[in-house]
Order: sequence, then C-alpha cells, then structure tokens
Amino acid sequence: MKHQATRSAGGSHRGFMLLETLLAVAIFAIGVLALGQGVSKGLRVERIMNEEARARRVLQNRFAEIEAGAIPSKDSHEKLGGVATGLTLTQKRTQLHKTDEHGQELANLFSVTLTVDWMSDGDKETRSLTFYVLPQQP
Repeated sequence: MKHQATRSAGGSHRGFMLLETLLAVAIFAIGVLALGQGVSKGLRVERIMNEEARARRVLQNRFAEIEAGAIPSKDSHEKLGGVATGLTLTQKRTQLHKTDEHGQELANLFSVTLTVDWMSDGDKETRSLTFYVLPQQP
C-alpha cells in the first residue's frame, strides 16, 4: 500500500508541474502580446509626431514668406508637393478695422489664418496659425 501512495503522489506532482508550465507559457504569451502592442503604438505615435512636425514647418515657412513680403497674404488654397506631399495649405485673409492710440484707423491691417490639412489613419487632421499683417506702404 505504501508503494501505491508514493506512485499517486508522483503522478500528482507531474500534473502540477504541467499546470505550472502551462501557466508560465500563458503569462509569457500575454507579455509578448503586450510588448508587441506597445511597440506598435509607439511607432504610430512617432508617425503622428512626424506628420505634425511637417505641418508645423509648412505653417512656419509660409508665415516667414508672408512676413518677409516674398508672397502676398491673399486668399489661396493649394495641395503641397515635395516633402509636404499629402498636405493641403489654405490661406485666408480678413481685413481688420482697428485704430491706433490717436484714434486713427489702421489701414491695410489684416488677420491671416494659415490652415494645414492632411489624412492620417483615415481621419482628417488640421493645424492652423493666425497672425496679423500690416503690409508696408510703398
């Protein structure tokens, strides 16, 4: 009888080891899946950051061009190419009626809004910049 008790205890021990092994493999698989999702989300975030950086550069460049007087601040809408492929730039100018400290109207004072649109993962993304322009009188 003692021999039978030893045998059943050994079989139970082997069954417990199998259960421990299966549990360890399951925990490892969950960890690998979580790591894969983390890497995937990290790559997506980096891509979105790169898209937003391109949009900011387009806005900054156009702002600098208007500020320098290299291009007029009139209304326009254009699809961009080159490094900005996939981006659409909209430029809208609105005349403002403001006065200076002497109560005289500031002629030719405009509010310019630059808007960049693009598609990212099927969603439309938009960034914009608004500033004032007072063209220099000749």
